[in-house]
Parts: sequence; structure tokens; C-alpha cells
Amino acid sequence: MRVVIKVGTSTLTHSTGRLNIRRAETLCKVLSDIKNAGHEVVLVSSGAIGMGVGKLKLQSRPQDMPGKQAAAAVGQCELMYVYDKLFSEYNHTAAQILLTGEDMRDEKRHGNFANTMLRLLEWGAIPVINENDTVATDEIAVGDNDTLSALVAASVKADLLVLLSDIDGLYTADPRTHADAALIPEVAELTPAILAAAGGRGSALGTGGMATKLTAASLCMEAGVDMIIMNGSRPAALYDVLAGEAVGTRFIGRK
Repeated sequence: MRVVIKVGTSTLTHSTGRLNIRRAETLCKVLSDIKNAGHEVVLVSSGAIGMGVGKLKLQSRPQDMPGKQAAAAVGQCELMYVYDKLFSEYNHTAAQILLTGEDMRDEKRHGNFANTMLRLLEWGAIPVINENDTVATDEIAVGDNDTLSALVAASVKADLLVLLSDIDGLYTADPRTHADAALIPEVAELTPAILAAAGGRGSALGTGGMATKLTAASLCMEAGVDMIIMNGSRPAALYDVLAGEAVGTRFIGRK
């Protein structure tokens, strides 16, 4: 299988912005083992700004664009150092790719990206992709790494996209406020009821991350790629996913 894994900042770092070392080490070990089993692995990783905040010992995440971009410049170095070191320990080579929305929208640039990705996979590397936060502004930004990972999965014709998040999947209601909320194991169509269960596009829950995940699901389903939302606190659950077991919420791509 060709699998795209997206890991979010909340999964990768502590609340301090510093790297969650144990989780990062486990994630890279599991991905390396999955690759050893014959699968092709692409990693879309958030965390540059958060890690930059920690590295610079800032009191809080910058709110202004230059501050965010400066923090990303520092944090991206740290992020790739960690991935390069950890994957190297398992004899795998990491490759960094930083993208903006324009790279995905412009036909020629998108073609160059897709060709480079296919060659990296052919050569056995693990591409590590992030939005180029240091230069991306509102006009050229993808906007979030959920959407970016879906665009990447469609571009490389992946079999599966897995979003590692701080939630277990899509629920019938917000589990934080509804004790009777139930996990939805499978979604074949993004119906109005499904969108309502996620809290819609403008609610606190939607803005908190589920809206972007449903946008990613829509892109994947349209491209014929399955997508799973699962909790990233236990990266070893990826073994269960690849074994075909039910984990989190699976969105079925249109074949």
C-alpha cells in the first residue's frame, strides 16, 4: 500500500511546544517498520511553529504573521533534524518538501511536485511534507495540513490517508458535551446529517479542527482515496489499520 500519514501539532508536541519525544520516537519506529513490511510511506507533519516557539523559549505562540513565520523558520529546522535522526536509526532516509497552495494549484508546479514524490518513493525515501509557513501568506497558503495531506494523497494516488489527531474519530455529537455521543466507524457519503454531527462548519467544534478534516475527507473520497481519522496518542494502532481492523472513522473513497 501507498499510505500518507498526517500528524498534527497536538500529537507531536507537549503543550509547552516542546517535542513529545516518546511519541515522536514511537511514530518513527512504527512508520519505519511499516516501510520494512513493503508499504510506501509519506509523512505530512505539522509542528514547525509550535516547535519554534519552544526552541525560542517564547511565552506564547506569536499572533502576527512575521512572528509566526520566524518561529516556523526555527521550528522547521528542529522538526527535520528530529525526523532525519529518528528515521536514520532504522536505516531509512527522510526527504523534506515544503509546499504552498500555489504549488498545488499551478499545473506545472504541481506536476513537478508529483514527479519528485514518485521518484522519492521509487528510491525508497520517506518524504516529510509541511506547508512552507515561512513564506506562505493568506494568498498562497493551503491553510491547514489536513487539507494539504488530502491534496498530497490525491496527487500521489495513495491507497489511504490517515489523520493522526487528538480525537478518536467522528462522533454523532460532540463527545465533550454529549455523554451519549457514539463513534461513527464508517462514512460512505458526507450527508447533511454527517456534517451536522461534526458540528457544522461554523461551530466551536468545527473550527476546532473537525471542519478541516471533513474537507480533507471530501477531497479524498472524490479522488478515490480512503481516509481514516484516529487518535495519534498510540501510533502502534497504525498496525491495526494496515491489518484491516476497525480503528477510528474510515471515509470510503469513490472507486
